[in-house]
Amino acid sequence: MSFPWAKHYEPKQPLMRWLDEKLPLPRLVYNAVGAGYPVPRNLNYFWNFGVLAGAALAIQIVTGIVLAMHFAANSGVAFGSVESIMRDVNAGWFLRYAHANGASMFLAVVYIHIGRGLYYGSYKAPREMVWLLGVVIFLLMMATAFMGYVLPWGQMSFWGAQVITGFFSAIPLVGDTVRVWLLGGFAPDNATLNRFFSLHYLLPFVIAGVIILHIWALHIPGSNNPTGVEVKGEQDTVPFHPYYTAKDGVGVGVFMLIFALLIFFSPNLLGHPDNYIEANPLSTPAHIVPEWYFLPFYAILKSFTANFILPAKLWGVLAMFGSILLLFFLPWLDTSPVRSANYRPKYRIFLGVLLLDVVVLAYVGGAEANARNVILGQIASAYYFAHFLIILPWVARSERPRPLPNSITEAVLAKQGGTSPTQSAAQLLTTPAAHA
Repeated sequence: MSFPWAKHYEPKQPLMRWLDEKLPLPRLVYNAVGAGYPVPRNLNYFWNFGVLAGAALAIQIVTGIVLAMHFAANSGVAFGSVESIMRDVNAGWFLRYAHANGASMFLAVVYIHIGRGLYYGSYKAPREMVWLLGVVIFLLMMATAFMGYVLPWGQMSFWGAQVITGFFSAIPLVGDTVRVWLLGGFAPDNATLNRFFSLHYLLPFVIAGVIILHIWALHIPGSNNPTGVEVKGEQDTVPFHPYYTAKDGVGVGVFMLIFALLIFFSPNLLGHPDNYIEANPLSTPAHIVPEWYFLPFYAILKSFTANFILPAKLWGVLAMFGSILLLFFLPWLDTSPVRSANYRPKYRIFLGVLLLDVVVLAYVGGAEANARNVILGQIASAYYFAHFLIILPWVARSERPRPLPNSITEAVLAKQGGTSPTQSAAQLLTTPAAHA
């Protein structure tokens, strides 16, 4: 669908014309995130979080590269090299805190991004591939974050690696062999630190490559929007630049402000104090917990306490990985023809319950494993799987959605309480509302 304002890139300077003939990168940028890319006119601030995730990844790559210049991936000196970065390297404390807290900011942004996709049905056709690539990015992020947490070689780093890699030993027949292969030995040591450092350095660039595919897949059908109604004509869209570049700029400004407050005023808020104690294989911490963004999945892992056909430990591992892999099947589990939860009252209620359930899982994941918390975790874990496998298909078949607007423009004008939805496209394009 072509629109009059979405003009093709036309370089005017001789140098730019020559570059456009030989390597049309400016044309690619113009058509991908510039004035040549039409976007629904009603996107809200939840659509900022894709750009914020890209900004967070850029921060992680830049700070990570500089930190790698000073970090020693050796179990004998890794902890000391991190302390040296904090004390002896110019602005080393800032780089280390920016990188450590940047991981939390990155995951927080991505969780909100996933939540927006769930609420507005962005996983539905024709955007299934966008969603699937997004889940791949999420898995790569989790692997990268885990290996990065091991690198400072503090108590939580060491014992986190010991516990997480120990899950692989639950695999029948080959489990112990796989664990030894991952660690490079029978326990986390120098070989483990070396390979985790190599992969931690590599995977962000793999993530960047998959993000390019993610954006490419998005540009084929175009962006979803809060109504879930597809673009019907020119009046439903605005150019990405300058309207959404300006809106994204505001979002990045707020993101950086929150990030700066975290770095300068409470840099250790999201960390664990035991990680400032050098790794000691002979001293187990009283309470081993992962970073906050892994807590819901850790709670699912801990919810299996009894053997049933298979060992409880194996059930826990399968459930933990299954809770993420389940997202791959979401486009086919939810068969409702309506995308946005704004028009699906029953789905909206259950989605709110799912959000509360994930919060409960996060609490259980970080809490002491007493009888009450174990039962609470088991109930919350059961609901998590029931939501996707039972409730979601049932809601899709049984609920009666609210009437959808005929077009994006109709929904915008109705919300503004302004012009009649039957106003012609030609009239809409001459009004300020059509360009806002």
